[in-house]
Amino acid sequence: MGNGVPLTDADRWDWLISLRNAAITVLSPSETNNYHPPSGVVVACSALKQKYRDVMRVAAYGSSSVQIHFIYLKLDEKTLFQRVSARQAHYMKPGMIQSQLKDLEEPKGEWDTLVVDVHGSPTDVQKEVVRVVKGKLAEYQ
Repeated sequence: MGNGVPLTDADRWDWLISLRNAAITVLSPSETNNYHPPSGVVVACSALKQKYRDVMRVAAYGSSSVQIHFIYLKLDEKTLFQRVSARQAHYMKPGMIQSQLKDLEEPKGEWDTLVVDVHGSPTDVQKEVVRVVKGKLAEYQ
């Protein structure tokens, strides 16, 4: 993507599996964490397609205590283009937006996805993400 070439599914598989395995490792008791793993981990990736999200969902299959949730940052194409165009020295160029949107499968009806409208300022979006995540975590208390 840094060269302006969209990634293919084949490009993404090993990377997604590596992300999933890294999260599982962090959540597993080990000498490194003194056999007291953290209570959660955040993995950031685009997961544009449902099958990419499904790769991450597999992490919960081995443990009933693992809960997977996605945060879908929803934004219209025009605003997305404006924001990406305003970035300085970022690998994601405005010309890549169309390929990303072409691949995007919005998470409609996916029970484990929290949708956040991101038209606000970065601070407002951050606050809203924290609010919805805290709300979801409260369901597990």
